[in-house]
Amino acid sequence: MAGEQRERMQDLGAGPDPGPEGELRRDRRIEGIELTHWYTPWGRGLAALARWIGERLGPYAALIITLVIGAGIAFALSAAAVEIYDAVTDEDGVAGVDQPLLDLALGLRHPLAEQIVTGFTDIAGTTLMPIIAVLAAVVLGVHRRSWTPVALIVAAGGGSLLMTIAGKELIQRERPPLSSAVPPFEHSPSFPSGHTLNAVAVIGVIAYLLLLRRSTRRARVALVVGAVLFAALVGLSRVYLGHHWFTDVLSGWALGAAWLALVITAHRLYLTARERADRSRS
Repeated sequence: MAGEQRERMQDLGAGPDPGPEGELRRDRRIEGIELTHWYTPWGRGLAALARWIGERLGPYAALIITLVIGAGIAFALSAAAVEIYDAVTDEDGVAGVDQPLLDLALGLRHPLAEQIVTGFTDIAGTTLMPIIAVLAAVVLGVHRRSWTPVALIVAAGGGSLLMTIAGKELIQRERPPLSSAVPPFEHSPSFPSGHTLNAVAVIGVIAYLLLLRRSTRRARVALVVGAVLFAALVGLSRVYLGHHWFTDVLSGWALGAAWLALVITAHRLYLTARERADRSRS
């Protein structure tokens, strides 16, 4: 009984955090999988580089350098989206589903549903999402007595913003006609969907950070399912409201997932460098 109660308290985030040392012990494993163990030659090469940087500049340097390089990759992914866009906007390509799906959304519209969906999609918008990100960064950073959650959440939000701006400026795709959209109207370029990118990258990294400290499988599954469902519904809400084409949302899911994977990889490399540094001191 005492063990079950302790697990429930950990899942709720209760109890004092053991500090930086506890961060390494508790954050490096999910479901028995060691996050500091790398299974591929490419991964082992990255881990060796992270250890080398950590030994000379400190573990946080490995995290920051990885994120800076990742930001360059994120911009390159957005630039590559131009070529993808050209490939899918052919009438016979993926974009051929854009108008039919918008027409389907128009047929499902109802005044009450429009209000509810608008309120929901605003969670991932430019006002509420930064507030959520800041609150999560402060709470997790203070509770864990670590700058790591702050760095990861800021990186997730910054990368999402970078890819959104780059994609919109490079492609300049027009949104669906205002006659098919639900107010309030949006006038910035349509590709990619920034709301969808935020939902995947920012909520995804918050879910990842929470996942690291969950001690029961049920809690971990709930977090993953909740984050995936939220990102999926935010993307679909953008099509339902006529604010984006489906391919804008599709790109948001793909780019957001790619950036989230880079942020998580940066954290794993940081943990790897920390592990080597802590072993050297002991």
